[in-house]
Amino acid sequence: GSAADNISGGSTRAAIMASGTYATVFKGRSKLTENLVALKEIRLEHEEGAPCTAIREVSLLKNLKHANIVTLHDIIHTDRCLTLVFEYLDSDLKQYLDNCGNLMSMHNVKIFMFQLLRGLSYCHKRKILHRDLKPQNLLINDKGELKLADFGLARAKSVPTKTYSNEVVTLWYRPPDVLLGSTEYSTPIDMWGVGCILYEMATGRPMFPGATVKEELHLIFRLLGTPTEDTWPGISSNEEFRSYLFPQYRPQALINHVPRLDTEGIDLLSALLLYDTRSRISSEAALRHPYFLSLGDNIHNLADSKTDTQTCLTIQVSLRITPPSTQAAFTLL
Repeated sequence: GSAADNISGGSTRAAIMASGTYATVFKGRSKLTENLVALKEIRLEHEEGAPCTAIREVSLLKNLKHANIVTLHDIIHTDRCLTLVFEYLDSDLKQYLDNCGNLMSMHNVKIFMFQLLRGLSYCHKRKILHRDLKPQNLLINDKGELKLADFGLARAKSVPTKTYSNEVVTLWYRPPDVLLGSTEYSTPIDMWGVGCILYEMATGRPMFPGATVKEELHLIFRLLGTPTEDTWPGISSNEEFRSYLFPQYRPQALINHVPRLDTEGIDLLSALLLYDTRSRISSEAALRHPYFLSLGDNIHNLADSKTDTQTCLTIQVSLRITPPSTQAAFTLL
């Protein structure tokens, strides 16, 4: 009985959810618990670099136990294949936005935002970056719990252009420091993506949908202003920045672009989208932002794990999610 034997094969496993050069994701059911699982198979012969790096990454993930991070139940390792057994969630933030006609209730925006920051703060305290935040990587279950998934498994210093499942890596949620060649990866790179996701939830459209690095930077600078030594110390000596010859755009008022977001929400959004990585708000500080005051005090006392029934109850009572629409594909409690 290998671990693989405990997952029912046959037709259940054949429900392919996503496929690509390096990885295929199947939907399966655990024979031990009867729970649905997502099986991510990473083929090792295609692996750039030694397979042991993938295994090292994955063992990191196995130690992340938090209500807002997708659970990695098991790792099945053969010579040719690494299979990651994750808990299965039937939706993600991208689908959720589509289901509610891109008009999410502002209460739900706040709740999803808080859960995203909780999961991220847990990772950042452990010096783990996500590196690829986007709505498709934020999974949502029928209780309205949001969980971070698909951590950028590549630890390489360069920004990969293809993911394990061969999707082109989107630039939309990438911070300008990374777009301009910074390899100093630290927690602020995730915080920029959080800002882009807050904007997208509040407006129903992506904030900076650029197709190339130059277009992406152009969209950012047109809205937030072309960076100066004041807003981004050291930028004037960045060779890549100088080579693009961007016009001197003045920053626009964010409130005009996100009219549904209240004053505190705009303040948080601005703090997430600062050019200077040293000033960009941290996940821990963001959780304490006045924007979340309306959720009450108890919310800060939730335990990390979801085994505590009290916690689950608190989440359901204090984080009551309103359904996206009556025609929604799934109902939330």
